[in-house]
Amino acid sequence: MQKRLIVPHALLQIMLQRLCHQLIETHGDFSKTVLIGLQPRGKFLAQRIQKQLQQITGSLVPLGFLDTTFYRDDFRRRENPIAANATSIDFIIEDRRVVLIDDVLFTGRSVRAALDAMIAFGRPAEVELLILIDRLYQRDLPIQANYVGQKVNSLASQKVLVAWQNENTAEDNIWLISKTDEV
Repeated sequence: MQKRLIVPHALLQIMLQRLCHQLIETHGDFSKTVLIGLQPRGKFLAQRIQKQLQQITGSLVPLGFLDTTFYRDDFRRRENPIAANATSIDFIIEDRRVVLIDDVLFTGRSVRAALDAMIAFGRPAEVELLILIDRLYQRDLPIQANYVGQKVNSLASQKVLVAWQNENTAEDNIWLISKTDEV
């Protein structure tokens, strides 16, 4: 396995700031906007975005988390079923502007599942998509993000790993992981 750093910590912090300022330009005080992080990996990005937005604006920005497991089109096709995560949305999205947040946009299937799952909480006035990494040339569905941290050319066999700082990771970084051929 070969691991290549594609977004170092300092650049990732700049990307997060830029994404927050783009959201503020579009949504102002967030009085009619909510953020929804897609489980499992979009949750971490959504928490970071919400925290930075609140620091910049001084306003409380509603945040929820959405699990799309049972709405995925590949749910019953896997040998090992996907473990479901908790959905935590304690607000109505009816007539609100929703910003869906995920770390990596690959085929678009997770976003399609999120659109279906979100309807259980009301009919939004508008839905936007914020993505940290947009993997180009891999889309199965015609889905594109409104806000993109960085676009990355990658092969289907590669994986993008967003590593958030925690007890096992010293700092936030984004890696491109390739399987190496063994001889």
